[in-house]
Amino acid sequence: MRIFKRDPFGNFQIIKRLLIIIIGIISHRRFRGINYLEINGAEILANLPKSNVLFISNHQTYFSDVTAMIHVFNASLNGRDNSIKNFFYLFNQKRNIYFLAAKETMRAGIIPKILQYTGSVSISRTWRSKGESINRPIDNTDLNNIKLALSDGWLITFPQGTTKAWAPIRKGTAFMIKEHKPIVVPITIDGFRRSFDKTGLKLKKKGVKQRINIKEPLIIDYDKQSVTDITEMISHAIEQHSDYK
Repeated sequence: MRIFKRDPFGNFQIIKRLLIIIIGIISHRRFRGINYLEINGAEILANLPKSNVLFISNHQTYFSDVTAMIHVFNASLNGRDNSIKNFFYLFNQKRNIYFLAAKETMRAGIIPKILQYTGSVSISRTWRSKGESINRPIDNTDLNNIKLALSDGWLITFPQGTTKAWAPIRKGTAFMIKEHKPIVVPITIDGFRRSFDKTGLKLKKKGVKQRINIKEPLIIDYDKQSVTDITEMISHAIEQHSDYK
């Protein structure tokens, strides 16, 4: 029966849908009310294919950034370009939106575990674990899950792999782009670090203007451009290159 349909990662769609509605309603005032979310470029979303789309963005908190993006994506697909006025768009949601997150982050408490069910593609960091620098090989299961998410829908990733501004771009994103040849849509955000704590769960300041700017898809020669070339392109696209300091 369709009521018991699962997503490609085994999550029940009906539970996922209900969680997105509940979390969306709870979080809505954080972006429209307590604070104000300025949105630009959301009209781009309506012209994107239903799958194999990769969103790349700078990162300011663990969860508020991606929560705001899911609001914007669903609002835009329901005709609310550059606005999340009224949250009724949550009842007609695009449920195949996924986001990359570190496994250790998604296991840190009950709230992250709940958020994981809404669309997290949890991966093991290859460069850092529990605050320590490491160097471990990429888990093939992680690679397969990324492929699965892109083949099913849209995937959000934060190529710096950290909430620190001006951190270097991890080359793994460029490898992902070379391998899967997705439509790559850059997003730049601001204001979330001032609004929330590092996790994005605790409100830190009211009355902050938050910004989400969605840009036109990148023009990439998937075969000719190298990983280094694409990494450099990403740093400019999400405005985390040293030229923007």
